[in-house]
Amino acid sequence: MTRVAFLGLGHMGLPMAKNLVAAGHEVHGFDLVPAAIEAAGAAGIPVAASGAEAVADAEVVVTMFPAGKHVIEAYRTELLAAARPGTLFIESSTIAVDEARAAHALALAAGHRHIDAPVSGGVVGAEAGTLAFMVGGSDDDFAAALPLLEIMGKRIVHCGGPGLGQAAKVCNNMVLAVSQIAVAEAFVLGERLGLEHQALFDVVSQASGQCWALTTNCPVPGPVPTSPANRDYQPGFAGALMAKDLGLALQAIEQTSTDARMGRLAQELYAAYAAGEGGTRDFSGIITDIRG
Repeated sequence: MTRVAFLGLGHMGLPMAKNLVAAGHEVHGFDLVPAAIEAAGAAGIPVAASGAEAVADAEVVVTMFPAGKHVIEAYRTELLAAARPGTLFIESSTIAVDEARAAHALALAAGHRHIDAPVSGGVVGAEAGTLAFMVGGSDDDFAAALPLLEIMGKRIVHCGGPGLGQAAKVCNNMVLAVSQIAVAEAFVLGERLGLEHQALFDVVSQASGQCWALTTNCPVPGPVPTSPANRDYQPGFAGALMAKDLGLALQAIEQTSTDARMGRLAQELYAAYAAGEGGTRDFSGIITDIRG
């Protein structure tokens, strides 16, 4: 049994923490949002009065925060000082690569271990314990974290040194955004040409255009009954989160002077989508913007 502090008990964090409890680990949580605290209590997870209190006796600290600035601030102001020497920090928020490396440096300077381990798979994957983890950090720290990651995820990849888990995450989500837009545009074009949704799906899902954005996250109702399109685009993975991740991708594109025109365009389109009702709808709902 490992003593785990889990900070950030939102839509993703709470089911991840529940899976650790179900596997026999001792989990103490913390969140700033009253509704998240209430939900954790209802799930049987003790909630500390502060982040510092949560991490004080932990062997491992998992953080799942909205943005990099929250991670850096929490590390600097309370978490690193309150944790016991040698605590393993698993940073599972999606943040910028340079922020991940800054968090790693802060943790090491305070006498702790650290990996960045962002996730893919959404709420469904968090609940089912089938998330994908993209991990950056040392071989030893990856090995130490692996037993816990395997409880919360199905696919765990060590991508290299500090920050490279986040690098893999922004690259993956850029591919996902571009492909989701392409699938949505194809369905709109098919509609205007007179194609039935099912007919187009039956062709593309078995042809060279096959992709996750089509076969799992199909943006039109019908062909994939479990897709958000059949729930009025309830997320899933909200457009606001995709816009945030593409903002991180754009930051990396500019820092590396990469000629990524499709990535830039995807960021522009999702920023516009998230600024409207798409902020709280699934990111596949961008088809509604494409229809006009």
